[in-house]
Amino acid sequence: MLGALCRIAVLLLPAVAMADPVWVGRFDSGQGALPPGWHIERPNPNAPPTRYRVREWDGVAAVEAHAEAGMALLARPLDIDLARTPMLCWRWRIDAVLQSSDMRSRAGDDFAARVYLSFSVPPETLDMGDRVALAAGRILHGDVLPDAALNYVWDNRHVVGTWQANAYTDRARMLVLRSGATDVGRWVTERRDVGADFQVAFGHAPRRLTGLALASDTDNTGETAHAGFADFRFVARGDDCARL
Repeated sequence: MLGALCRIAVLLLPAVAMADPVWVGRFDSGQGALPPGWHIERPNPNAPPTRYRVREWDGVAAVEAHAEAGMALLARPLDIDLARTPMLCWRWRIDAVLQSSDMRSRAGDDFAARVYLSFSVPPETLDMGDRVALAAGRILHGDVLPDAALNYVWDNRHVVGTWQANAYTDRARMLVLRSGATDVGRWVTERRDVGADFQVAFGHAPRRLTGLALASDTDNTGETAHAGFADFRFVARGDDCARL
């Protein structure tokens, strides 16, 4: 009897609807040089900027990035409810890994492709050294400098899953998602729990996710990189990124 009542109660419970994907980067070849809502940021104004354009690439509507000893971010602001849609999905590809990059050094801090997330953090998580460094950095770079950042990178030498503080600041942490030439020349899909990754990187939850950027970056090594990025969206934890 008790079992039957439990089954009836389950049937009467309202269905839990899967949260719709929150699209933050759905590109169309008719959009022109830059997709609406995105802009160029140049952390190194002395380097030639990475060139970006929207195109169809092997059947995928994508942003194409081409860097020749250059660096620029293609960026946009975000306001995402990570409690509802914590998983970031996207597709990317590269033509070749960089040969001489090494994220452990400033001279090697380049990537054929990277996806950059910026965050604000609770003030109490910043010690005095962090506050001074951020204030000094914002004098030089303006408010574009975030409290903290995650970089998902396509690396050339470190194993997938490697975490590394950025060579310039430990307020940015790098996570290797692809490494080497195994997946070169084809689209691959990524799915990351952004809040969980931030917790691993910094030891606490972020206050807010404030921005997304993508880049091919070769200003330190002087190499050439060619990459594509597509289909950025935030989904519920139970979503497998298959819905486009």
